[in-house]
Amino acid sequence: MSMRNIGVVFRKELVDSLRDRRTLISMVVVPILLMPVLTIGMSALTIRLVNRARQDVPKVMILGGQDSPRTVTALKQAPGVEFVAAAENYKDEIIEKRVRAAVEIPPGFDAALESGETKKISIYYYEGEIRSQFASQALQGFFRSLRDRTVSQRMAARNIPETLLKPFDITPQNVAPPEKVGGNILGGLIPYMVILLCLTGAMYPAMDLTAGEKERGTMETILCSPISRTHLVLGKFLMVLTAALATAMLSIASMAVSFKYAKSSAGGQMADARRAAMANLTLDPKGVIAVFAMVLPIAVMFAAALLAISLFAKSFKEAQSYISPLMIVVILPAVAAMLPGIELNTRLALIPILNTSLVSKEIVTGTYHWNYIAIIFASSCVYAAIALFVAVKLFQREDVLFRA
Repeated sequence: MSMRNIGVVFRKELVDSLRDRRTLISMVVVPILLMPVLTIGMSALTIRLVNRARQDVPKVMILGGQDSPRTVTALKQAPGVEFVAAAENYKDEIIEKRVRAAVEIPPGFDAALESGETKKISIYYYEGEIRSQFASQALQGFFRSLRDRTVSQRMAARNIPETLLKPFDITPQNVAPPEKVGGNILGGLIPYMVILLCLTGAMYPAMDLTAGEKERGTMETILCSPISRTHLVLGKFLMVLTAALATAMLSIASMAVSFKYAKSSAGGQMADARRAAMANLTLDPKGVIAVFAMVLPIAVMFAAALLAISLFAKSFKEAQSYISPLMIVVILPAVAAMLPGIELNTRLALIPILNTSLVSKEIVTGTYHWNYIAIIFASSCVYAAIALFVAVKLFQREDVLFRA
């Protein structure tokens, strides 16, 4: 095998790809711009929308309470809530978002507070709707405060110290370093992004170097060159692999810069909220490097598989239709690794993509299961070698190269 011939093909394809504006956009521009938009832009937009929803005064209904004027009067004086007339279709009003919540005061509530009888307060809201949740939280806060005052009054009337209800304090303290906290938060996202970007970064070059060559009529010219087809496919493969790894590395680098900028940015309440939300988003560089090492065989498998699949297509558009279902095949196991309850074991260590996602999630959090790492890396190398072998064999078949 001539590494010189492979290098010649690789350099030729690399230069041609770098001259292609579409390749530069998909491989360089999109990864660099995507992470700031997702990290800074989306977080800023989310905080702004949440603050706006929190500042809105929600409309709330009071159901019942005709015989409990003290409670109703105190409730209507609660800040940050606007009370409207009660209606029988209060559930529909909440669902249609015309009213954010409703509170039902049972009959004889004031009298029950005096006598010590237990009553049930019902708060109706729209779960998942943020303004309705804020209204529900405001109502719950009022009645918790009323309950605490009632308990204090009852204990004072009986000369019982309030410390009997609070014999000790609970103070949770985090013992994990920022790297592990950040790794636990982003443990599923980082490998998912790296794997997905390796796939998307390799898609366009793989289609362009196979189906694109057929469509432009340059495949025959390349095959007539004094280079064996094995060297030719390996050179193209290295180009696709380079695009995949470059896309992933640029995206992660852009993500790191975005996190650093978001932490150090200043300017008002939004910046403080953003800093508080991202204070623990600190990643260990060694863990990120280890994730890239584990993803490398997967990137090799993607590059080889995309070359093989695209080679069957007669046009660029047909190659896209062949490769699009592959996105689902890759995304499903990568997302499954982020689901709660899925833990790494020997059986899952042999499932491609899922195994890499699971072990990478552990690595980002600072946990290294060396036995699983060895099994996963070895099995991924086997899958990558099989995919590369298939791609080389397909490049040597005339019926595949010149499909009518």
